[in-house]
Formats: sequence, C-alpha cells, structure tokens
Amino acid sequence: MATDLTGRHFLQEADVTADEFRHLVDLAGRLKADRAAGREEPLLCGRTVALVFEKASTRTRCAFEVAAAHQGAATTCLDPAGSHMGRKESVRDTARVLGRMFDAVEFRGADQSVVEELAEHAGVPVYNGLTDDWHPTQMLADVLTMTEHSARPLASVAHAYLGDARNNMGNSTLVTGALLGMDVRIVAPRSLWPREAVVARARDLAATTGARITLTEDVAEGVRGADFVSTDVWVSLGEPADAWAERIALLRPYAVTEEVLRATGNDRVRFLHCLPAFHDLGSAVAREVHEQYGLEYLEVSDEVFESERSVVFDQAENRMHTIKALLVATLAGRPC
Repeated sequence: MATDLTGRHFLQEADVTADEFRHLVDLAGRLKADRAAGREEPLLCGRTVALVFEKASTRTRCAFEVAAAHQGAATTCLDPAGSHMGRKESVRDTARVLGRMFDAVEFRGADQSVVEELAEHAGVPVYNGLTDDWHPTQMLADVLTMTEHSARPLASVAHAYLGDARNNMGNSTLVTGALLGMDVRIVAPRSLWPREAVVARARDLAATTGARITLTEDVAEGVRGADFVSTDVWVSLGEPADAWAERIALLRPYAVTEEVLRATGNDRVRFLHCLPAFHDLGSAVAREVHEQYGLEYLEVSDEVFESERSVVFDQAENRMHTIKALLVATLAGRPC
C-alpha cells in the first residue's frame, strides 16, 4: 500500500508509524541520489514554508531553506526579534495568521506545547525542528545515516547513546529505536536517564516491534556489540552556564573516546553526533570550559571526532535530504 503523508504534522517520532518513518528515510535516500545524479525534479513550486526560531540554529535552518529551494519552495525565517509570537500575540493567533499565508510551518524552541498549539490551529502541516522534549527531524537524518553505513537491516542494528539522556536527543533516540525495532541502549548516570513516561512509551512500542531496550550506567555493558555510538552536548541550549560543573562531574566517564569505541568489540563501529560538538578548543564555549576546568574536550575526543569512524558530517548533510523528504511527502507538491 502506498504511503500518503499529505497534510500531516511531524511533532514527535510517534506521530508516524514505523512504515511511515521508513518511507520518509527511503524517500530521502532517493531524493539524495537524484540530486547527486543531476536529475532532481522540483515538486514544490509555489509552496511556502514559515521557519519560526526561538532557539538559534545552523543545521535546522540551513536544511529547511536549502531543501525547500531545491524543490522550488520559498521560505521565510522568523527569529525572536522578527515575530510577536508569545509576547504581543498568542501562539494560537500567530498559528492562524501563518496558516493563512504559508503552506507549512516549522518551529524550533523550548516548549513542546508551543509546537503542538501551532499544529492545533495553523491548518497546515507543522514540523518540530527541535524542542526540549523531542528532535524528530534529527532522527530521520540519523536513521538515513545508519542505513548508509551499515548493510544490516535496522532491526538488527545496535545503537548506544551516551551522555545526558533526559532531553530531546535521549528521548528521541530511545523512542525511534523502539519504533523501528532496533537494539537501542541509553548509557548514562541514572539521574540523567529519560523520564519514566518516555521509557514506558518506548517499552510499549518495543512490545510490538521487537525492539530491545537497555538503560544502564555501565559503559562497557552499554556499548558492547554496538554498530553506532552517539552522544550530544552535556549542557543544552538555554541552560545556565553553572550547569557545566555538575554535568562534567557526572558525565566525564561517559565521554566517547577511542577506549569506548574499542569496548564495542566492533571494528566497523561508527560515531554519530547531532552537532555542534565540543571535541576541541575551536569554539568560545569550549575555551571557556577549558579555562575553568582544564578539559581539552567534553562529550567526544577529537581523536574520535576526526577519525574515519566518525560520520557526523554525513549525518549533518542528511538533515537536508531528510527534511526535503518530509516537505515533499507532506506538501504533495506538483512538478514545476
């Protein structure tokens, strides 16, 4: 049966079925191949997409803008200074305005409730570009990258996520793995595991899909046999600077190093990171942390980040290809 996602929202991974998620990944792969071969056919001529950003963005904004441009659609970016939403105008009223002018709306910000309210009132597809709870467009890119770097079916792939797992990347990695029937492991201090409601949701999905769910504080146990090891920054966007001391104390044993990759026992293991990454002293934040704590890297060593095992820039590029697939699938465009 053909998969039809026309007009659908994408607010979190569980908004789609496993087959629909795989369809988006497969579509992204086809669109990527078409682009590389010079035969991409624009299907979104005349479409318009509003990009609403409460939180700063590099990959999400660029991915939406470039994907839309490749497919013949136009975008308008609204940052906090460029919109009244939430200050002089309610989310509900903003949603109804945007829905009258645009064919779709993307939101990147803190509260999941905001993107859900936009979806309730806009009358057009709404996409979650990141909230504190979920990061579904990143998961599409991650899974496409896994399919490109492993010949094994997703249900046979083992993915270990190390670090702070209480927020969007931990939640989304766990639920996506469960949705797709994968062997998914959360490797973190117990205090930084996903909320029990998220774990329960993943276990419910796993009961249907056959996924294997592991939460452990033991790094060696968590990464043993893993095909992919991923991590994220230890202090998320918007958190106070004084959170660094607590996170470093908790998470230093969970940094992804060559020793951690060797512990997988898999010489084909690949490293994932949604970026930005604190792997060296190339950023202002990294230099500030180094000055205060004396650390040359945080969640991943430069040795791992720059190694042949690292596929983080394939992963970053795949944000664009998978977001393009999402736009094409939900806006049901017409050829230019």
